[in-house]
Amino acid sequence: MVAFTAAQIPNIAGRRYPPELAGELYPNGIPIYPEEELPQLIKKKNVDKVILAYSDLPYTHVMHKSALVNACGADFELLGPKSTMLKAKVPVIAVCAVRTGCGKSQTTRKICSILRDKGIKFVVVRHPMPYGDLRRQVCQRFSDFNDLDKYNVTIEEREEYEPHLEQGDIVYAGVDYGKILEEAEKEAELIVWDGGNNDFPFYKPDLLIVLTDPHRPGHELTYYPGEVNLRMADVVIINKEETASRENIEAVRKNVRKVNREALIIDARSKIIVSDLENIEGKRVLVVEDGPTLTHGEMKYGAGYIAALKFGLDVVDPRPYAVGSIKEVYERFPHLGKVLPAMGYGEKQIEELRKTIENTECDGIIIGTPIDLRRIMKLDKPAVRIRYELEEIGRPSLNEIINDFLEKNVF
Repeated sequence: MVAFTAAQIPNIAGRRYPPELAGELYPNGIPIYPEEELPQLIKKKNVDKVILAYSDLPYTHVMHKSALVNACGADFELLGPKSTMLKAKVPVIAVCAVRTGCGKSQTTRKICSILRDKGIKFVVVRHPMPYGDLRRQVCQRFSDFNDLDKYNVTIEEREEYEPHLEQGDIVYAGVDYGKILEEAEKEAELIVWDGGNNDFPFYKPDLLIVLTDPHRPGHELTYYPGEVNLRMADVVIINKEETASRENIEAVRKNVRKVNREALIIDARSKIIVSDLENIEGKRVLVVEDGPTLTHGEMKYGAGYIAALKFGLDVVDPRPYAVGSIKEVYERFPHLGKVLPAMGYGEKQIEELRKTIENTECDGIIIGTPIDLRRIMKLDKPAVRIRYELEEIGRPSLNEIINDFLEKNVF
């Protein structure tokens, strides 16, 4: 192993995978370079094999990378579940998706609520987000909001952990998934894998639930490794049906059946829940949305914007007011419209996000992120928070499927 390259996530290139995690073969750790340097690295370091190890990529992008690597003389490899999944001693329910932003988090929360109501002792294991000091992220356990500060987590991490903590779930995360599994098995009789992007799980699932999005029909068969999830799925959820066209919903359903004839299909909606609406009624509002969903997830808007339209609010365009790295995000992702992606991969970017919000000439703020931004920054305008919860349409329901799973696994 001679190097990692960095893509998608900012501020990783130029760092070093620490020797404490890399092992005795790497006393100086493993360097991390920008992905743009891949051709030079292959030649300079006499590389024999390049392994693609990140996700949410269109197939054309994957094969362009393959062509580049092959042209430089190296093999190109995609690792599959047999090489990457660990087997747990307890049952694992995994929630994954065909793209980021399909609704994994709301689905995982609902599954956790069902398990809690049934008296099952479970923990959530979250797909890794290695943004900080990796030596301090070997195995993290979150049981309350104080742990978020203890581990100095980013906005992106808070968006995944905080909603679980609000409803009383224990969350594990980090970078050593063998160690995390050992610790999780000590206190849980069942593990819920909360996936990231459209990766497949790090633990072998006994029940795999996969989300699809009719706002992006066709993506379920054209993005890597989302189609892997779709083909392996035991249950497929077609989400967000309340705001999608019938034509798109049926296109997704047809594509699901094209590659997976056995999976149960659940029709569902993302139910929007608004608190303190009176604070922004009749106001010109700034809409702040989940960052990754809008950026590499390629969505033009999220639940916050949908709520603004539903309640007839005038949405202010934040792009003229963006500063620093937030301005660069708009330049890098030109599909973004009149919404502000809540990017916060470090203290500097969080401050630039706060400054952009402060600069924007509006009367109120809609917080469409999974976390309440008011926990980590002071907002100078009235704000309301938009939440969204999974709600099944007809049958089968998640409750029925989880019940059947628990009976088969002798709970």
